[in-house]
Amino acid sequence: MVSPAARGGGGGNAGLADPLLAISDDSEGARHVFGAKAKHWVPADEKEMAASRECGGEDGGRPLLYRTFKVKGMLVNTYRLLNLARLTAVMVFFAWRVQHRDSDAMWLWWISVVGDFWFGLSWWLNQVPKLNPTICIPTISLLRQQFDLPDGGSNLPILDVFISTVDPVEEPMLHTMNSILSILATDYPVDKYATYLSDDGGSLLHYDGLVETAKFAALWVPFCRKHGVEPRAPESYFGMKIRPYTGNMPEEFLDDHRRLRREYEEFRTRLDALFTVIPQRSEAHGRQDAKQGGGAKATWMADGTQWPGTWTEPADGHRKGDHAGIVQVMLSQPSTEPQLGAPASPDDSPLDFSAVDVRLPMLVYVSREKRPGYDHQKKAGALNVQLRVSALLSNAPFIINFDCDHYINNSQAFRAAMCFMIDRRDGDNIAFVQFPQRFDDVDPTDRYANHNRMFFDATMLGMNGIQGPSYVGTGSMFRRVALYGADPPRWRPDDVKVLENPNKFGTSMTFINSIPVAANQERSVMSPVSLEEPATTEMADVMTCAYEDGTEWGDGVGWVYDMATEDAVTGFRLHRTGWRSMYCDMEPPAFRGTAPINMTERMYQILRWSGGSLEVFFSRFCPLLAGGRLHPMQRVAYTNMTFYPLSALFVVCYHLLPLMWVFNGRFYIQKPYPTYVMYVLVIIVSNEVIGMVEIVWAGLTLLDWFRNEQFYMICATGVYPTAVLHVVLRSLGLKGMSFKMTAKQLTTGARERFAELYDVQWAPLLIPTLVVIAVNVVAIGAAVGKAVTWGWSAGQVVEAASGLMFNVWILLMFYPFALGVIGRWGKRPYVLFAMFMAAFAAIAAVYVAVLAALAGNLPYFQLVHWSVG
Repeated sequence: MVSPAARGGGGGNAGLADPLLAISDDSEGARHVFGAKAKHWVPADEKEMAASRECGGEDGGRPLLYRTFKVKGMLVNTYRLLNLARLTAVMVFFAWRVQHRDSDAMWLWWISVVGDFWFGLSWWLNQVPKLNPTICIPTISLLRQQFDLPDGGSNLPILDVFISTVDPVEEPMLHTMNSILSILATDYPVDKYATYLSDDGGSLLHYDGLVETAKFAALWVPFCRKHGVEPRAPESYFGMKIRPYTGNMPEEFLDDHRRLRREYEEFRTRLDALFTVIPQRSEAHGRQDAKQGGGAKATWMADGTQWPGTWTEPADGHRKGDHAGIVQVMLSQPSTEPQLGAPASPDDSPLDFSAVDVRLPMLVYVSREKRPGYDHQKKAGALNVQLRVSALLSNAPFIINFDCDHYINNSQAFRAAMCFMIDRRDGDNIAFVQFPQRFDDVDPTDRYANHNRMFFDATMLGMNGIQGPSYVGTGSMFRRVALYGADPPRWRPDDVKVLENPNKFGTSMTFINSIPVAANQERSVMSPVSLEEPATTEMADVMTCAYEDGTEWGDGVGWVYDMATEDAVTGFRLHRTGWRSMYCDMEPPAFRGTAPINMTERMYQILRWSGGSLEVFFSRFCPLLAGGRLHPMQRVAYTNMTFYPLSALFVVCYHLLPLMWVFNGRFYIQKPYPTYVMYVLVIIVSNEVIGMVEIVWAGLTLLDWFRNEQFYMICATGVYPTAVLHVVLRSLGLKGMSFKMTAKQLTTGARERFAELYDVQWAPLLIPTLVVIAVNVVAIGAAVGKAVTWGWSAGQVVEAASGLMFNVWILLMFYPFALGVIGRWGKRPYVLFAMFMAAFAAIAAVYVAVLAALAGNLPYFQLVHWSVG
């Protein structure tokens, strides 16, 4: 019998005074909670659960591995009725406008009518998929009972983990290595999963960093198992003020913790030193090589050989976009039997691991071949190479991928996703399980809506009640055969094999022969890894640039190519084929990552998403053209998710309407004006009421909702129009916009926390939003100037109030953007308020002075008198 510590589990809790040893409730209920929204959700699968308990497993079926919850009937029906009422109001409003074609400028009237229709349609497409929200909660305790063995072994399926990175500076290497450490230490059978790091830049920094990480993992992973550490990324763990203790050796914890912290600081120092060690090493080898008549200045590895990837000083065959493929197994596949560590000793082991399993999972470095003249398809191409290489090494039936800046925050995450994949109800038809994205080091007010809570906690729950959530590029567990293009079992006749057309996979027979094996999700034994010459030759072959020529890779097989958002379109392709997906939210969150808190970086990130989404809508993957296997409401959801940037064309028009204030006289887009204002107010108020109900069942806050509204308006003025321009250029056969990779910065060091929040990075993307803010500031100033110059009657004040409220509302929506533009002054929001007041006064004075100069005889008292009579 292997102890819980040896298996990586936590023992009983112990109450100690030190804050490092605070107690944590490790029960099933504590791991899966609803939080503030708990009282609004009820079980929806009680009959299924009762039937499962009655049969007691006698029918040979597994227990049900997840529970399903729906919003209480009264709340969800109220939500639906409010949506129906608003839809009716929108339709009546539109009909009224068509019947009353009266305006001071009919061309502008037509634009506003088309815009109103578009906004109404967009709103309805956004709301329809959220009318049946569903939460599914994995039951990890039943998974353990079913698959974990008394001797410490497990019958769980095997799993491959993919991580993708490109640049060790733009995507800090410390983040990447922490991600890998959290994976190596996760609570999943150590001999049942393998980790693949795809280094798409072919950098020796990443390779040597992985060497250091593998060494440090020999201490970190057993430490996590011994003491039940959460989270299992050391940077995040050591950065916590209170660390709940769930292990069963509290008397040893404090000493182990202090020693591990010192070891981690030394590990970080070694990683940082690589940026100087590698050039110095290469310089030394270069001098020796020059004496022997060597050529270009190569980059040298620690073993005295030249690095086959990119060099610090680029040369032919050793630069970004032109280097050989590399596969290196950094940690070999472990044995199936537990291997206990050694007692503490000054020379060999600084910690006592005599009762802990010290095996480490398999770890593989992958850098695909790149050559000039080939479109390497960025992240999608790298993932497809990982798919093929992993098939030749471990060939797990399930794959989980996430970005290099995301780490495992909850060590049960892999088990949670597996609850859905192997559940006996409909698990075989699930292509992927999507976790929400959660982020560290976002400013407390979430100024730029980085958390995106309205999408992850409302829209995704709505899609979960249809055919499943969309794929968001990270934190997703896939069924390998689904990525290979196989039909789901419900749409696949029994006599049809997974492998129908081998030619679409390329020429590697070893890879093709691995496909039927990968279809067996019950396979719980990983094949021994062979790195003899035939195997390495085969791996080199599937990594070549030319391997995919004449195949269906990037179209019907693997991640989809030629799209800026390979994630969304790949998920859509799977749904279109008939597969479904599941949404898995956990507490604590399964994964956490870093988000760009600089405004310009955040806007570039959204530009890439919106431009890619619009590309999908105008491509062969348009949701309107999908076949009958796509659920009708899923089609609606994808339609809304792909064409939403088009709304920006009308939003910008509305934002510029306040220019009418600058001119003399009255101007009405729609007459009769009072009735028009009444309709607009009813529609706006009803939308806000629906939003309030939505945040109740989604468990969100008013700030979450308001930030979502603000950043939508900000993006609709600069980001979305740029995305539309990108698609127009692409449709004309031009290159389109060059989407910038989002830079992720370290939060440690000499700079203050959230320092990036106050950095101003000027870019053309900011100009349209600045123009809109200026227009509305000028409009308010001009209105004040008009009132001072001419005097307003009470009726004019009432009419002007609606326009001024619109101006103020726009400025309120752009408040986060304005704070970002003023940089470090944004730490004191009252400065922005004072700047607005000064601008209003200055523009009003200029307006009055200009009118006085034009009139020539305007009495002095009229320039300073405010009259409402």
